[in-house]
Amino acid sequence: MVTGYCDLLQRRYKGKLDADADDFITFAAEGAQRMQELVRGLLEYSRVGPHARIDSTVDSTVAFKRAVANLQVAIEESGAVVKRGRLPTVLADGRQLEHVFQNLMGNAIKFRGEEAPLIEVKAVRDDGMWLFSVRDNGIGIDPQYADKVFAIFQRLHGRGKYPGTGLGLAISKKIVERHGGRIWFESQPGEGTTFYFTLPTRGRNE
Repeated sequence: MVTGYCDLLQRRYKGKLDADADDFITFAAEGAQRMQELVRGLLEYSRVGPHARIDSTVDSTVAFKRAVANLQVAIEESGAVVKRGRLPTVLADGRQLEHVFQNLMGNAIKFRGEEAPLIEVKAVRDDGMWLFSVRDNGIGIDPQYADKVFAIFQRLHGRGKYPGTGLGLAISKKIVERHGGRIWFESQPGEGTTFYFTLPTRGRNE
């Protein structure tokens, strides 16, 4: 309701009041939009857990493709190139696995450098687990923030340059751990980032 009325004020009265009033309306509209995004993120975070269905096999390639489809506008606008290796079938909640791919690839697009984003997704067997990796050529992350990036509401950059709620990686961590895996990253500032996450090898490699 707040967002709707702010939009109505912008459409009807922009330019009819003084410049300060236009700024105030804009600030209110942007604040309401951020609150809406935050509520959605919190709902998504709260749903990870008892509602996850991890009792059936899921082709992770399908989850990956759905995530790419969800990011299609951002991919086209940024000129991103997304490459995929062979991905396994796993015992997982398909919707939540899709969210992990979408959050990690979305971050790769958002935190890009001068070059168009190049994202490589693949998986290999590693000590009884599937080891997934999402590699990019973006701005990178200082390793000292290894714990902070996965904490709820934590942001390493100002909202002005990189919008978002700071919930994406926290949600991804909760999903992966709910599935019996773990998530981490390897990176250096300016040299891109590779996020890794593991899932138990309970499915078939198709």
